[in-house]
Amino acid sequence: MTLTRFVTKSAFRNKRRSILTVLSITFSLLLLTLMMTVWHTFYIDTVSAESAHRLVTRHRVSLTESMPAFYREKIRPIPGVVAVAPNNWFGGIYKDAKPENMFAQFGTDPAEILKVFTDFKIPADQAQAWQRDRAGAIVDENLAKKHGWKVGDRVTLQGTIYPMNLELTIRGIYTAPVDTESLYYNQTYVEEAIPFAKGHAGMFAILADSSDDVPKIASAVDTMFHDSPEPTKTESEKAFQLGFINSIGNVKAFILSICFAVVFATLLVSATTMAMSIRERTREVAVLKTLGFTRQSILRLYLGEAVLVALIGGVFGCLLAIGLISGLAHAPGMSFFLSGMKVTLSTLALALFVAGMVGLLSAVFPAYHAAKLDIVEGLRYLG
Repeated sequence: MTLTRFVTKSAFRNKRRSILTVLSITFSLLLLTLMMTVWHTFYIDTVSAESAHRLVTRHRVSLTESMPAFYREKIRPIPGVVAVAPNNWFGGIYKDAKPENMFAQFGTDPAEILKVFTDFKIPADQAQAWQRDRAGAIVDENLAKKHGWKVGDRVTLQGTIYPMNLELTIRGIYTAPVDTESLYYNQTYVEEAIPFAKGHAGMFAILADSSDDVPKIASAVDTMFHDSPEPTKTESEKAFQLGFINSIGNVKAFILSICFAVVFATLLVSATTMAMSIRERTREVAVLKTLGFTRQSILRLYLGEAVLVALIGGVFGCLLAIGLISGLAHAPGMSFFLSGMKVTLSTLALALFVAGMVGLLSAVFPAYHAAKLDIVEGLRYLG
């Protein structure tokens, strides 16, 4: 029998204990992989070339506060600015308030929004049809598939923020690099129906000539309106997205604390299991030494068992994490926030490395103690 075969047999000698250990490591690695994927998506993933050229200007106090619409014309002349388009949240209800029917709805300028979002691909005739129809709208391709919409369909949005309903006709369907779960309509439609909506903007989407111009434009915009009654906060598109995440607290510290807690708990469980397993086999160690096994071979035997059990749990945990993250990214109402999130190969490799190290470290001390055990002392052991 080879050492590998011996390790495999010994690792699952006590099937109940080994299965429970695998399950505990599985769920620990599931949580660890999930947290690492969130960290990688929010803080490490590089943005696309188009996104790196975009900025968002909003009210400095809160997203719920609006800015004067004329800010747009003051932003245009700033060096490096290519295009500026307003984005106003409508917050309407489609059919009902169920999560699967929730999606983002923005009022904007059809003539300029596609100049800002250059990575939105839409047929030219559909874009022109939208720009000619004040009650027209364009929708994300995945959102259209989800609701079975096609060009020419009517969509009614019941107003919650504004006391009106939007009766829209889908004039175009666009594709984006990631699922935006969004509908865009002509803001003039709302302004003509609701007088107090005219002259206000919730956000401005800005396209810079180059990524080098982004910080310069952000500084120039905020300096321009620093002393106005409605001061602004301008930041890159990526920073704006992270602002939603950071609004709930120190997410970085939260993720790191969970990761450390998971690793520590997993190490504790695995170490306890291995210590019990090795202690129960003290006489077996003495017999192995009698048969000619060296300290090094016994040490490798027990370390191999621990690493094998930990890696099996790690593989199952990673597979569950892939399925869970895919499900969350496509869950109703979640794709707008989790679009593009996926488990990368580097994350999987790191998770499996952590699992292997947990198995190795949990068995080092009990395995070393067993390896140096005296034969006579081991044969006398009655535990």
